[in-house]
Amino acid sequence: MKNGYFDDRNIRWYTLGGFDNLAYHVCDVDERLRSVDILFKFAANEKIALHRHKAAYRTFVLQGELRIYRANGELKEVRPLGSYVSAASDGEPHTEGGGDIDVIALFSNRGIADNGVVYEILDENLNVVVTFGIPEFMALLDAQRQSEAA
Repeated sequence: MKNGYFDDRNIRWYTLGGFDNLAYHVCDVDERLRSVDILFKFAANEKIALHRHKAAYRTFVLQGELRIYRANGELKEVRPLGSYVSAASDGEPHTEGGGDIDVIALFSNRGIADNGVVYEILDENLNVVVTFGIPEFMALLDAQRQSEAA
């Protein structure tokens, strides 16, 4: 690591249409343990979609700083390079993004409920637009494996 940059040359990043300023790499989905581990890369000085975590999670910042914003846009927290945070599910709706460089963070989601939901994506009125859970992350992981095998 040099100047806060993590060497991600061996990580293949993927994107989802409609989700700006975000790339991902699914590390693992374990249905039996009810867990999803995923690397996220958030664009520098940008924000991702408004959302709520529906599973307990841990984050570890590998590059840059992770900035968390309240639903009204107010900066709530800055998690610097190397920070580790453990949080419960059902926290306040928020957006996240990078600081002056792209941020890379490991999100380890644990104890996912029986409905399988990990994230609720919200509109500006805090209505759920779409959910991402174990089935969706399993599908992303399967597509990722097929892409990497090609």
